[in-house]
Amino acid sequence: MNSYEVLRRPVITEKSTMLSNSGQYVFEVAKHANKIDVKRAVEEIFKVRVRAVNIVNMRGKMRRMGKTQGMTSSWKKAMVALEEGQSIEFFQAV
Repeated sequence: MNSYEVLRRPVITEKSTMLSNSGQYVFEVAKHANKIDVKRAVEEIFKVRVRAVNIVNMRGKMRRMGKTQGMTSSWKKAMVALEEGQSIEFFQAV
């Protein structure tokens, strides 16, 4: 599996931004990816050393639009902890 298929996008929230200050980064990953795939993809794409990977399956939520209701898609989230002194820059300062 290609590394760019494993990592879908970074999750940019207030909590994940605070985690990034301590060397942890949060990504949305492919549903069939495991910890080894995520570690290999992050190390290959961002050229950093990964210390640990935790994965959580996020269940879809029930949503309503008037009378109709449906479910949002389920997805998989990976929290990646980097070695000391390593960091990932998502946005380039202009």
